[in-house]
Amino acid sequence: MAAPEPEHPRHTRHDRDPAAPGGGSGGSGPADRVPQLLDAMRWVGTGLERHATLDRICQTAAQLTGARYAAIGVVDADGTGLADFVTYGVPAETEREIGRRPDGRTGLLGALLHHPEPLRLADLTTDPRAAGLPPGHPPMRSFLGVPIRVHGEVFGNLYLTEKRGGARFDEGDLHTVQVLAAGAGTAIGNARLYEAARQRERWIDGSVAVTTALLSGGDADEALSVVAEQARALAGASAGIVLLPAAEGGGLEAVAVSCDGPHSLLGAIADERSPAVAAVLAGEPVITTDAAGDPRTAGTPVDRFGPALLLPLRSGDRVLGALAVPRAPGARPFTGTERTLATRFASQAAVALRVAEAQRDRERLAVLEDRDRIARDLHDLVVQRLFTAGMTLENAQRTSAVPAVQDGVGRAVDELDTTIQEIRTAVFALQQGPAEAPAGLRTRVLREIAMAAVTLGFTPAHRFTGPVDSAVSEPTGKNLVAALREALSNAYRHARAHRVEVVVDASAVLPGGRPGVRLTVADDGVGIPPGGRRSGLRNLARRAESLGGSCHCGPGLGEDGGGTSVAWEAPLRTA
Repeated sequence: MAAPEPEHPRHTRHDRDPAAPGGGSGGSGPADRVPQLLDAMRWVGTGLERHATLDRICQTAAQLTGARYAAIGVVDADGTGLADFVTYGVPAETEREIGRRPDGRTGLLGALLHHPEPLRLADLTTDPRAAGLPPGHPPMRSFLGVPIRVHGEVFGNLYLTEKRGGARFDEGDLHTVQVLAAGAGTAIGNARLYEAARQRERWIDGSVAVTTALLSGGDADEALSVVAEQARALAGASAGIVLLPAAEGGGLEAVAVSCDGPHSLLGAIADERSPAVAAVLAGEPVITTDAAGDPRTAGTPVDRFGPALLLPLRSGDRVLGALAVPRAPGARPFTGTERTLATRFASQAAVALRVAEAQRDRERLAVLEDRDRIARDLHDLVVQRLFTAGMTLENAQRTSAVPAVQDGVGRAVDELDTTIQEIRTAVFALQQGPAEAPAGLRTRVLREIAMAAVTLGFTPAHRFTGPVDSAVSEPTGKNLVAALREALSNAYRHARAHRVEVVVDASAVLPGGRPGVRLTVADDGVGIPPGGRRSGLRNLARRAESLGGSCHCGPGLGEDGGGTSVAWEAPLRTA
Protein backbone atom coordinates (compact mmCIF):
# COMPACT_ATOMS: atom_id res chain seq x y z
CA MET A 1 0.00 0.00 0.00
CA ALA A 2 1.29 3.45 -0.77
CA ALA A 3 2.79 4.97 2.32
CA PRO A 4 5.71 7.24 3.09
CA GLU A 5 6.81 5.04 6.00
CA PRO A 6 7.37 1.32 6.74
CA GLU A 7 4.20 -0.72 6.50
CA HIS A 8 3.13 -4.09 7.75
CA PRO A 9 -0.35 -5.00 6.50
CA ARG A 10 -2.33 -6.98 8.99
CA HIS A 11 -4.78 -8.61 6.60
CA THR A 12 -4.07 -9.19 2.91
CA ARG A 13 -6.21 -10.43 0.04
CA HIS A 14 -4.42 -11.71 -3.05
CA ASP A 15 -7.17 -13.32 -5.07
CA ARG A 16 -10.16 -11.50 -6.44
CA ASP A 17 -13.53 -13.05 -5.79
CA PRO A 18 -15.33 -13.56 -9.12
CA ALA A 19 -18.62 -13.25 -7.30
CA ALA A 20 -17.64 -9.93 -5.78
CA PRO A 21 -18.56 -6.58 -7.35
CA GLY A 22 -16.46 -5.78 -10.37
CA GLY A 23 -15.73 -9.44 -11.01
CA GLY A 24 -12.01 -8.75 -11.03
CA SER A 25 -12.14 -6.63 -14.23
CA GLY A 26 -10.57 -3.56 -12.57
CA GLY A 27 -12.11 -0.18 -13.35
CA SER A 28 -15.08 0.70 -15.57
CA GLY A 29 -16.72 3.63 -17.31
CA PRO A 30 -19.17 6.05 -15.64
CA ALA A 31 -22.20 4.34 -17.17
CA ASP A 32 -21.12 0.95 -15.84
CA ARG A 33 -20.25 2.19 -12.39
CA VAL A 34 -23.78 2.84 -11.09
CA PRO A 35 -25.01 -0.78 -11.11
CA GLN A 36 -21.58 -1.99 -10.00
CA LEU A 37 -21.56 0.55 -7.16
CA LEU A 38 -25.06 -0.45 -6.04
CA ASP A 39 -24.03 -4.09 -6.12
CA ALA A 40 -20.86 -3.19 -4.21
CA MET A 41 -22.82 -1.33 -1.52
CA ARG A 42 -25.00 -4.40 -1.00
CA TRP A 43 -21.99 -6.72 -0.83
CA VAL A 44 -20.01 -4.52 1.56
CA GLY A 45 -22.92 -4.41 3.98
CA THR A 46 -23.13 -8.20 4.34
CA GLY A 47 -21.78 -9.70 7.54
CA LEU A 48 -21.22 -8.16 10.95
CA GLU A 49 -17.59 -9.09 11.72
CA ARG A 50 -15.56 -5.87 11.58
CA HIS A 51 -12.35 -7.13 9.96
CA ALA A 52 -14.24 -9.09 7.33
CA THR A 53 -16.14 -5.87 6.54
CA LEU A 54 -12.88 -3.92 6.17
CA ASP A 55 -11.48 -6.61 3.88
CA ARG A 56 -14.56 -6.39 1.63
CA ILE A 57 -14.34 -2.59 1.48
CA CYS A 58 -10.70 -2.71 0.36
CA GLN A 59 -11.39 -5.34 -2.27
CA THR A 60 -14.48 -3.55 -3.59
CA ALA A 61 -12.76 -0.14 -3.82
CA ALA A 62 -9.83 -1.64 -5.72
CA GLN A 63 -12.09 -3.38 -8.21
CA LEU A 64 -14.32 -0.36 -8.84
CA THR A 65 -11.39 1.99 -9.51
CA GLY A 66 -8.91 -0.40 -11.14
CA ALA A 67 -6.39 0.06 -8.31
CA ARG A 68 -3.73 -2.56 -7.75
CA TYR A 69 -3.51 -1.94 -3.99
CA ALA A 70 -5.99 -0.79 -1.36
CA ALA A 71 -5.83 -0.27 2.39
CA ILE A 72 -7.81 1.07 5.33
CA GLY A 73 -6.03 2.76 8.21
CA VAL A 74 -8.13 2.68 11.39
CA VAL A 75 -7.64 5.69 13.66
CA ASP A 76 -6.68 4.88 17.27
CA ALA A 77 -8.65 6.03 20.31
CA ASP A 78 -6.81 9.33 20.81
CA GLY A 79 -6.77 10.18 17.07
CA THR A 80 -3.00 10.57 16.83
CA GLY A 81 -2.11 7.34 15.02
CA LEU A 82 -3.39 4.15 13.47
CA ALA A 83 -4.65 1.29 15.61
CA ASP A 84 -5.09 -1.10 12.67
CA PHE A 85 -4.08 -1.34 9.02
CA VAL A 86 -5.97 -3.66 6.63
CA THR A 87 -4.69 -4.15 3.06
CA TYR A 88 -5.62 -5.73 -0.24
CA GLY A 89 -3.28 -6.76 -3.04
CA VAL A 90 0.04 -7.05 -1.17
CA PRO A 91 1.51 -10.60 -1.38
CA ALA A 92 2.27 -12.36 1.89
CA GLU A 93 6.00 -12.62 1.18
CA THR A 94 6.16 -8.87 0.51
CA GLU A 95 4.27 -8.25 3.73
CA ARG A 96 6.87 -10.23 5.67
CA GLU A 97 9.75 -8.40 3.98
CA ILE A 98 8.31 -4.95 4.73
CA GLY A 99 8.11 -5.67 8.47
CA ARG A 100 6.19 -3.47 10.83
CA ARG A 101 2.91 -1.82 9.89
CA PRO A 102 2.65 1.99 9.68
CA ASP A 103 1.61 3.98 12.72
CA GLY A 104 0.16 6.84 10.63
CA ARG A 105 1.93 9.59 12.55
CA THR A 106 4.08 10.92 9.68
CA GLY A 107 4.12 11.14 5.88
CA LEU A 108 1.07 11.13 3.68
CA LEU A 109 -0.82 8.85 6.06
CA GLY A 110 -0.17 11.31 8.86
CA ALA A 111 -1.35 14.20 6.67
CA LEU A 112 -4.63 12.43 5.93
CA LEU A 113 -4.99 11.55 9.59
CA HIS A 114 -4.70 15.15 10.75
CA HIS A 115 -6.60 16.60 7.76
CA PRO A 116 -9.27 14.04 6.82
CA GLU A 117 -10.11 15.39 3.36
CA PRO A 118 -10.04 13.61 -0.03
CA LEU A 119 -6.53 13.57 -1.52
CA ARG A 120 -5.71 12.63 -5.15
CA LEU A 121 -2.13 12.53 -6.50
CA ALA A 122 -0.72 11.60 -9.88
CA ASP A 123 2.66 10.73 -8.33
CA LEU A 124 2.90 10.40 -4.57
CA THR A 125 6.71 10.29 -4.70
CA THR A 126 6.81 13.96 -5.74
CA ASP A 127 4.62 15.16 -2.87
CA PRO A 128 6.67 17.04 -0.24
CA ARG A 129 4.76 15.31 2.54
CA ALA A 130 5.91 11.85 1.39
CA ALA A 131 8.85 10.29 3.23
CA GLY A 132 9.61 7.41 0.86
CA LEU A 133 8.77 3.72 0.85
CA PRO A 134 10.48 1.10 3.03
CA PRO A 135 12.79 -1.55 1.51
CA GLY A 136 10.90 -4.32 -0.25
CA HIS A 137 7.79 -2.18 -0.73
CA PRO A 138 6.07 -2.43 -4.16
CA PRO A 139 6.54 0.72 -6.30
CA MET A 140 3.56 3.08 -6.11
CA ARG A 141 2.77 6.37 -7.81
CA SER A 142 -0.90 7.24 -8.35
CA PHE A 143 -2.75 7.75 -5.07
CA LEU A 144 -6.31 8.36 -3.85
CA GLY A 145 -7.23 8.81 -0.20
CA VAL A 146 -10.74 9.30 1.22
CA PRO A 147 -11.83 9.49 4.88
CA ILE A 148 -14.40 7.02 6.24
CA ARG A 149 -16.79 8.47 8.80
CA VAL A 150 -18.90 6.45 11.20
CA HIS A 151 -21.75 8.30 12.91
CA GLY A 152 -20.14 11.62 11.99
CA GLU A 153 -16.69 10.76 13.40
CA VAL A 154 -13.62 9.81 11.38
CA PHE A 155 -13.14 6.07 11.68
CA GLY A 156 -10.16 5.93 9.34
CA ASN A 157 -9.02 6.51 5.77
CA LEU A 158 -9.38 4.45 2.61
CA TYR A 159 -6.21 4.47 0.47
CA LEU A 160 -5.94 3.38 -3.17
CA THR A 161 -2.71 3.29 -5.16
CA GLU A 162 -1.23 2.25 -8.49
CA LYS A 163 -4.15 2.50 -10.91
CA ARG A 164 -3.74 -0.12 -13.61
CA GLY A 165 -2.29 0.96 -16.93
CA GLY A 166 -0.23 3.71 -15.31
CA ALA A 167 -3.19 6.12 -15.32
CA ARG A 168 -4.08 8.52 -12.56
CA PHE A 169 -7.28 8.38 -10.53
CA ASP A 170 -9.90 10.68 -12.06
CA GLU A 171 -12.91 12.55 -10.70
CA GLY A 172 -15.15 9.57 -11.41
CA ASP A 173 -12.91 7.39 -9.23
CA LEU A 174 -13.04 9.99 -6.46
CA HIS A 175 -16.87 10.23 -6.52
CA THR A 176 -17.19 6.43 -6.64
CA VAL A 177 -14.90 5.95 -3.65
CA GLN A 178 -16.66 8.72 -1.69
CA VAL A 179 -20.02 7.03 -2.20
CA LEU A 180 -18.47 3.69 -1.26
CA ALA A 181 -16.89 5.27 1.85
CA ALA A 182 -20.27 6.60 2.95
CA GLY A 183 -21.83 3.16 2.66
CA ALA A 184 -18.76 1.63 4.29
CA GLY A 185 -19.23 3.95 7.26
CA THR A 186 -22.71 2.54 7.83
CA ALA A 187 -21.48 -1.04 7.46
CA ILE A 188 -18.58 -0.41 9.85
CA GLY A 189 -20.89 1.28 12.33
CA ASN A 190 -23.19 -1.75 12.33
CA ALA A 191 -20.22 -4.08 12.74
CA ARG A 192 -18.89 -2.00 15.65
CA LEU A 193 -22.27 -2.03 17.38
CA TYR A 194 -22.50 -5.79 16.91
CA GLU A 195 -18.97 -6.32 18.27
CA ALA A 196 -19.67 -4.03 21.23
CA ALA A 197 -22.84 -5.97 22.06
CA ARG A 198 -20.97 -9.29 21.80
CA GLN A 199 -18.16 -7.91 23.95
CA ARG A 200 -20.58 -6.77 26.67
CA GLU A 201 -22.30 -10.14 26.50
CA ARG A 202 -18.98 -11.94 27.04
CA TRP A 203 -18.12 -9.76 30.05
CA ILE A 204 -21.58 -10.33 31.54
CA ASP A 205 -21.20 -14.10 31.07
CA GLY A 206 -17.77 -13.88 32.71
CA SER A 207 -19.22 -12.01 35.67
CA VAL A 208 -21.91 -14.67 36.06
CA ALA A 209 -19.26 -17.42 36.00
CA VAL A 210 -17.22 -15.63 38.65
CA THR A 211 -20.24 -15.03 40.90
CA THR A 212 -21.28 -18.66 40.59
CA ALA A 213 -17.76 -19.88 41.44
CA LEU A 214 -17.43 -17.60 44.46
CA LEU A 215 -20.85 -18.43 45.89
CA SER A 216 -20.83 -22.16 45.15
CA GLY A 217 -19.33 -22.92 48.54
CA GLY A 218 -16.28 -24.59 46.98
CA ASP A 219 -12.64 -23.93 47.65
CA ALA A 220 -11.80 -20.22 47.85
CA ASP A 221 -8.53 -20.60 45.93
CA GLU A 222 -10.36 -22.37 43.11
CA ALA A 223 -12.95 -19.58 42.94
CA LEU A 224 -10.24 -16.91 42.80
CA SER A 225 -8.57 -18.85 39.99
CA VAL A 226 -11.85 -18.57 38.06
CA VAL A 227 -11.71 -14.78 38.53
CA ALA A 228 -8.15 -14.68 37.15
CA GLU A 229 -8.95 -16.98 34.21
CA GLN A 230 -12.11 -15.12 33.20
CA ALA A 231 -10.45 -11.69 33.47
CA ARG A 232 -7.52 -12.80 31.32
CA ALA A 233 -9.71 -14.36 28.62
CA LEU A 234 -12.19 -11.48 28.47
CA ALA A 235 -9.51 -8.77 28.36
CA GLY A 236 -7.36 -10.61 25.80
CA ALA A 237 -4.49 -10.27 28.27
CA SER A 238 -1.30 -12.27 28.77
CA ALA A 239 -2.17 -12.88 32.41
CA GLY A 240 -4.95 -12.50 34.94
CA ILE A 241 -3.83 -11.89 38.53
CA VAL A 242 -5.90 -11.59 41.71
CA LEU A 243 -4.07 -9.81 44.54
CA LEU A 244 -5.21 -9.75 48.15
CA PRO A 245 -3.63 -8.06 51.19
CA ALA A 246 -0.47 -9.92 52.22
CA ALA A 247 -0.58 -11.62 55.62
CA GLU A 248 2.79 -10.19 56.62
CA GLY A 249 4.72 -7.07 55.67
CA GLY A 250 1.90 -5.18 53.97
CA GLY A 251 1.39 -4.87 50.24
CA LEU A 252 -0.63 -7.18 48.01
CA GLU A 253 0.03 -10.87 47.33
CA ALA A 254 -0.80 -12.65 44.06
CA VAL A 255 -3.09 -15.43 45.32
CA ALA A 256 -4.47 -16.57 41.94
CA VAL A 257 -2.77 -16.40 38.54
CA SER A 258 -3.82 -17.39 35.04
CA CYS A 259 -1.03 -17.27 32.45
CA ASP A 260 0.90 -19.47 30.05
CA GLY A 261 3.89 -21.39 31.31
CA PRO A 262 5.00 -21.83 34.94
CA HIS A 263 3.07 -19.77 37.45
CA SER A 264 6.09 -17.84 38.71
CA LEU A 265 3.78 -14.92 39.57
CA LEU A 266 1.85 -16.92 42.16
CA GLY A 267 2.82 -15.71 45.62
CA ALA A 268 4.54 -12.57 44.29
CA ILE A 269 4.22 -9.55 46.57
CA ALA A 270 3.38 -6.07 45.27
CA ASP A 271 5.41 -3.69 47.41
CA GLU A 272 3.19 -1.47 49.55
CA ARG A 273 5.52 1.44 48.69
CA SER A 274 4.60 1.14 45.01
CA PRO A 275 2.47 4.09 43.80
CA ALA A 276 0.25 1.63 41.95
CA VAL A 277 -0.46 -0.34 45.14
CA ALA A 278 -1.19 2.85 47.06
CA ALA A 279 -3.59 4.01 44.34
CA VAL A 280 -5.41 0.67 44.14
CA LEU A 281 -5.78 0.40 47.92
CA ALA A 282 -7.25 3.92 47.82
CA GLY A 283 -9.86 2.63 45.35
CA GLU A 284 -8.33 4.19 42.22
CA PRO A 285 -7.62 2.20 39.03
CA VAL A 286 -4.14 2.28 37.49
CA ILE A 287 -3.99 2.27 33.70
CA THR A 288 -0.70 2.16 31.80
CA THR A 289 0.37 1.55 28.21
CA ASP A 290 3.78 0.18 29.26
CA ALA A 291 3.97 -1.34 32.73
CA ALA A 292 7.63 -2.28 32.27
CA GLY A 293 8.58 1.37 31.81
CA ASP A 294 6.04 2.98 34.14
CA PRO A 295 7.55 3.92 37.53
CA ARG A 296 4.13 3.58 39.17
CA THR A 297 4.05 -0.19 38.60
CA ALA A 298 7.64 -0.93 39.68
CA GLY A 299 7.71 -3.65 42.32
CA THR A 300 4.40 -5.18 41.23
CA PRO A 301 3.75 -8.49 39.40
CA VAL A 302 2.94 -6.58 36.17
CA ASP A 303 6.24 -4.70 35.88
CA ARG A 304 7.47 -7.06 33.16
CA PHE A 305 4.48 -6.52 30.85
CA GLY A 306 3.22 -3.88 28.41
CA PRO A 307 -0.27 -2.34 28.59
CA ALA A 308 -1.88 -3.18 31.92
CA LEU A 309 -4.93 -2.50 34.08
CA LEU A 310 -4.73 -2.65 37.87
CA LEU A 311 -8.28 -2.42 39.17
CA PRO A 312 -9.41 -2.27 42.80
CA LEU A 313 -11.70 -5.04 44.00
CA ARG A 314 -13.92 -2.56 45.76
CA SER A 315 -17.21 -3.24 47.48
CA GLY A 316 -18.76 -0.19 49.10
CA ASP A 317 -16.16 1.57 51.23
CA ARG A 318 -13.91 -1.48 51.44
CA VAL A 319 -11.10 -2.45 49.03
CA LEU A 320 -10.66 -6.22 49.21
CA GLY A 321 -7.69 -6.40 46.86
CA ALA A 322 -6.87 -5.84 43.21
CA LEU A 323 -7.31 -7.42 39.79
CA ALA A 324 -4.45 -7.07 37.29
CA VAL A 325 -4.79 -7.83 33.56
CA PRO A 326 -1.52 -7.08 31.72
CA ARG A 327 -0.79 -7.60 28.03
CA ALA A 328 2.50 -8.50 26.41
CA PRO A 329 5.08 -5.75 25.71
CA GLY A 330 4.23 -3.98 22.47
CA ALA A 331 0.60 -5.15 22.46
CA ARG A 332 -2.19 -2.71 21.76
CA PRO A 333 -3.39 -0.58 24.69
CA PHE A 334 -6.76 -1.17 26.29
CA THR A 335 -9.57 0.80 24.67
CA GLY A 336 -11.95 2.97 26.64
CA THR A 337 -14.70 0.36 26.26
CA GLU A 338 -12.40 -2.40 27.50
CA ARG A 339 -11.39 -0.32 30.51
CA THR A 340 -15.02 0.36 31.38
CA LEU A 341 -16.06 -3.29 31.05
CA ALA A 342 -13.05 -4.51 33.03
CA THR A 343 -13.80 -2.02 35.81
CA ARG A 344 -17.40 -3.22 36.02
CA PHE A 345 -16.19 -6.82 36.04
CA ALA A 346 -13.84 -6.07 38.94
CA SER A 347 -16.65 -4.38 40.87
CA GLN A 348 -18.96 -7.35 40.34
CA ALA A 349 -16.19 -9.75 41.38
CA ALA A 350 -15.59 -7.68 44.52
CA VAL A 351 -19.28 -7.85 45.51
CA ALA A 352 -19.32 -11.60 44.94
CA LEU A 353 -16.04 -11.93 46.85
CA ARG A 354 -17.44 -10.06 49.83
CA VAL A 355 -20.65 -12.12 49.85
CA ALA A 356 -18.58 -15.31 49.61
CA GLU A 357 -16.41 -14.08 52.48
CA ALA A 358 -19.50 -13.53 54.63
CA GLN A 359 -20.78 -16.95 53.63
CA ARG A 360 -17.49 -18.58 54.63
CA ASP A 361 -17.56 -16.68 57.93
CA ARG A 362 -21.00 -18.11 58.65
CA GLU A 363 -19.77 -21.60 57.74
CA ARG A 364 -16.68 -21.14 59.92
CA LEU A 365 -18.86 -19.98 62.81
CA ALA A 366 -21.08 -23.03 62.36
CA VAL A 367 -18.00 -25.27 62.46
CA LEU A 368 -16.70 -23.56 65.60
CA GLU A 369 -20.10 -23.90 67.26
CA ASP A 370 -20.14 -27.56 66.29
CA ARG A 371 -16.64 -28.00 67.70
CA ASP A 372 -17.73 -26.37 70.95
CA ARG A 373 -20.77 -28.65 71.16
CA ILE A 374 -18.59 -31.72 70.52
CA ALA A 375 -16.16 -30.56 73.21
CA ARG A 376 -18.97 -30.11 75.73
CA ASP A 377 -20.42 -33.51 74.91
CA LEU A 378 -17.04 -35.18 75.23
CA HIS A 379 -16.37 -33.48 78.55
CA ASP A 380 -19.83 -33.71 80.11
CA LEU A 381 -20.87 -37.14 78.86
CA VAL A 382 -18.06 -39.32 77.55
CA VAL A 383 -15.39 -38.40 80.09
CA GLN A 384 -17.80 -38.66 83.01
CA ARG A 385 -19.03 -42.07 81.88
CA LEU A 386 -15.49 -43.33 81.38
CA PHE A 387 -14.55 -41.99 84.80
CA THR A 388 -17.54 -43.77 86.35
CA ALA A 389 -16.64 -46.98 84.52
CA GLY A 390 -13.07 -46.69 85.81
CA MET A 391 -14.21 -46.30 89.43
CA THR A 392 -16.48 -49.33 89.06
CA LEU A 393 -13.60 -51.40 87.73
CA GLU A 394 -11.31 -50.26 90.55
CA ASN A 395 -13.91 -51.32 93.08
CA ALA A 396 -14.22 -54.70 91.35
CA GLN A 397 -10.46 -55.05 91.40
CA ARG A 398 -10.33 -54.54 95.17
CA THR A 399 -13.09 -57.06 95.88
CA SER A 400 -11.82 -59.78 93.55
CA ALA A 401 -9.64 -62.54 95.07
CA VAL A 402 -8.41 -63.88 91.70
CA PRO A 403 -4.95 -62.44 90.79
CA ALA A 404 -5.54 -62.81 87.04
CA VAL A 405 -8.78 -60.85 87.27
CA GLN A 406 -7.08 -58.14 89.34
CA ASP A 407 -4.31 -57.80 86.74
CA GLY A 408 -6.76 -57.65 83.83
CA VAL A 409 -8.96 -55.10 85.54
CA GLY A 410 -5.88 -53.01 86.43
CA ARG A 411 -4.79 -52.91 82.79
CA ALA A 412 -8.30 -51.89 81.74
CA VAL A 413 -8.30 -49.09 84.30
CA ASP A 414 -4.93 -47.85 83.01
CA GLU A 415 -6.29 -47.85 79.45
CA LEU A 416 -9.33 -45.87 80.58
CA ASP A 417 -7.09 -43.30 82.30
CA THR A 418 -5.05 -42.93 79.11
CA THR A 419 -8.21 -42.58 77.04
CA ILE A 420 -9.58 -39.93 79.39
CA GLN A 421 -6.35 -37.92 79.05
CA GLU A 422 -6.49 -38.16 75.25
CA ILE A 423 -10.11 -37.04 75.20
CA ARG A 424 -9.32 -34.09 77.47
CA THR A 425 -6.48 -33.13 75.10
CA ALA A 426 -8.93 -33.31 72.17
CA VAL A 427 -11.42 -31.19 74.14
CA PHE A 428 -8.74 -28.56 74.74
CA ALA A 429 -7.81 -28.54 71.04
CA LEU A 430 -11.46 -28.18 70.01
CA GLN A 431 -12.00 -25.27 72.40
CA GLN A 432 -8.78 -23.51 71.44
CA GLY A 433 -9.30 -20.53 69.07
CA PRO A 434 -7.09 -20.10 65.99
CA ALA A 435 -5.44 -16.99 67.45
CA GLU A 436 -4.48 -18.89 70.62
CA ALA A 437 -2.61 -21.65 68.82
CA PRO A 438 1.13 -21.40 68.23
CA ALA A 439 2.18 -20.62 64.67
CA GLY A 440 4.26 -23.77 64.08
CA LEU A 441 3.66 -25.79 60.93
CA ARG A 442 2.92 -28.93 62.94
CA THR A 443 0.19 -27.10 64.88
CA ARG A 444 -1.34 -25.65 61.71
CA VAL A 445 -1.42 -29.11 60.12
CA LEU A 446 -3.09 -30.56 63.24
CA ARG A 447 -5.60 -27.72 63.19
CA GLU A 448 -6.54 -28.51 59.57
CA ILE A 449 -6.89 -32.19 60.45
CA ALA A 450 -9.14 -31.36 63.40
CA MET A 451 -11.27 -29.07 61.23
CA ALA A 452 -11.58 -31.78 58.58
CA ALA A 453 -12.64 -34.32 61.20
CA VAL A 454 -15.90 -32.42 61.75
CA THR A 455 -17.00 -32.84 58.14
CA LEU A 456 -15.42 -36.26 57.53
CA GLY A 457 -16.98 -37.76 60.67
CA PHE A 458 -13.62 -39.23 61.76
CA THR A 459 -10.13 -37.94 62.48
CA PRO A 460 -7.56 -38.64 59.74
CA ALA A 461 -4.47 -40.53 60.89
CA HIS A 462 -1.32 -38.41 60.78
CA ARG A 463 2.44 -38.72 61.06
CA PHE A 464 5.30 -36.20 61.06
CA THR A 465 8.87 -36.95 60.00
CA GLY A 466 11.87 -34.68 60.30
CA PRO A 467 12.18 -31.10 61.63
CA VAL A 468 8.77 -29.91 60.44
CA ASP A 469 8.63 -26.71 62.50
CA SER A 470 12.26 -25.57 62.19
CA ALA A 471 13.28 -26.58 58.64
CA VAL A 472 10.27 -25.58 56.53
CA SER A 473 10.18 -21.90 55.49
CA GLU A 474 7.05 -19.81 55.95
CA PRO A 475 6.15 -19.54 52.19
CA THR A 476 6.51 -23.30 51.75
CA GLY A 477 4.63 -24.02 54.98
CA LYS A 478 1.81 -21.67 54.04
CA ASN A 479 1.33 -23.38 50.68
CA LEU A 480 1.63 -26.84 52.25
CA VAL A 481 -1.22 -26.05 54.65
CA ALA A 482 -3.33 -24.75 51.75
CA ALA A 483 -2.55 -27.92 49.78
CA LEU A 484 -3.53 -30.06 52.79
CA ARG A 485 -6.82 -28.17 53.10
CA GLU A 486 -7.54 -28.74 49.40
CA ALA A 487 -6.67 -32.45 49.59
CA LEU A 488 -8.80 -33.03 52.71
CA SER A 489 -11.67 -31.14 51.09
CA ASN A 490 -11.42 -33.39 48.03
CA ALA A 491 -11.48 -36.47 50.29
CA TYR A 492 -14.73 -35.27 51.86
CA ARG A 493 -16.52 -33.72 48.88
CA HIS A 494 -15.53 -36.10 46.09
CA ALA A 495 -13.85 -39.26 47.38
CA ARG A 496 -16.46 -40.24 50.00
CA ALA A 497 -13.60 -41.72 52.00
CA HIS A 498 -13.84 -43.71 55.26
CA ARG A 499 -10.13 -43.60 56.03
CA VAL A 500 -7.59 -40.85 55.44
CA GLU A 501 -3.89 -40.74 56.30
CA VAL A 502 -1.76 -37.57 56.35
CA VAL A 503 2.05 -37.68 56.32
CA VAL A 504 4.32 -34.61 56.48
CA ASP A 505 7.95 -35.54 55.78
CA ALA A 506 10.46 -32.70 56.23
CA SER A 507 13.38 -35.01 55.44
CA ALA A 508 12.37 -35.69 51.83
CA VAL A 509 14.86 -35.43 48.98
CA LEU A 510 13.57 -33.83 45.77
CA PRO A 511 14.88 -34.44 42.23
CA GLY A 512 18.37 -33.03 41.88
CA GLY A 513 19.17 -33.83 45.51
CA ARG A 514 17.41 -30.77 46.91
CA PRO A 515 16.13 -31.01 50.50
CA GLY A 516 12.37 -30.71 50.59
CA VAL A 517 9.14 -31.41 52.40
CA ARG A 518 6.59 -33.91 51.12
CA LEU A 519 2.91 -33.93 52.04
CA THR A 520 1.05 -37.16 51.35
CA VAL A 521 -2.73 -37.43 51.75
CA ALA A 522 -4.15 -40.88 51.01
CA ASP A 523 -7.72 -42.13 51.23
CA ASP A 524 -9.78 -45.25 50.52
CA GLY A 525 -12.48 -43.43 48.54
CA VAL A 526 -13.84 -43.88 45.04
CA GLY A 527 -10.76 -42.51 43.30
CA ILE A 528 -10.66 -40.00 40.44
CA PRO A 529 -13.34 -40.88 37.86
CA PRO A 530 -12.39 -40.68 34.16
CA GLY A 531 -13.37 -37.27 32.81
CA GLY A 532 -13.97 -35.95 36.34
CA ARG A 533 -13.09 -32.44 37.49
CA ARG A 534 -9.39 -31.77 37.91
CA SER A 535 -9.52 -28.12 39.06
CA GLY A 536 -8.61 -28.97 42.65
CA LEU A 537 -5.62 -31.05 41.54
CA ARG A 538 -4.55 -28.25 39.20
CA ASN A 539 -4.58 -25.86 42.15
CA LEU A 540 -2.32 -28.23 44.10
CA ALA A 541 0.06 -28.52 41.16
CA ARG A 542 0.16 -24.75 40.64
CA ARG A 543 1.09 -24.17 44.27
CA ALA A 544 3.89 -26.72 44.12
CA GLU A 545 5.23 -25.47 40.78
CA SER A 546 5.28 -21.87 41.99
CA LEU A 547 7.78 -23.00 44.66
CA GLY A 548 9.83 -25.21 42.34
CA GLY A 549 8.17 -28.45 43.41
CA SER A 550 5.61 -30.85 41.97
CA CYS A 551 2.40 -32.72 42.71
CA HIS A 552 1.20 -36.10 41.48
CA CYS A 553 -1.49 -38.68 42.24
CA GLY A 554 -1.32 -42.40 42.82
CA PRO A 555 -3.23 -45.37 44.25
CA GLY A 556 -4.83 -44.92 47.65
CA LEU A 557 -5.56 -46.96 50.78
CA GLY A 558 -8.40 -49.08 49.46
CA GLU A 559 -8.22 -52.71 48.49
CA ASP A 560 -6.11 -53.34 45.38
CA GLY A 561 -4.95 -49.73 45.45
CA GLY A 562 -8.41 -48.18 45.45
CA GLY A 563 -8.83 -44.57 46.46
CA THR A 564 -6.39 -41.75 45.82
CA SER A 565 -2.99 -40.74 47.15
CA VAL A 566 -1.83 -37.16 46.55
CA ALA A 567 1.89 -36.43 46.98
CA TRP A 568 2.70 -32.70 47.15
CA GLU A 569 6.35 -31.68 47.52
CA ALA A 570 8.36 -28.47 47.49
CA PRO A 571 11.81 -27.24 48.56
CA LEU A 572 12.24 -26.55 52.27
CA ARG A 573 13.17 -22.99 51.50
CA THR A 574 12.32 -20.91 48.41
CA ALA A 575 14.85 -18.71 46.66
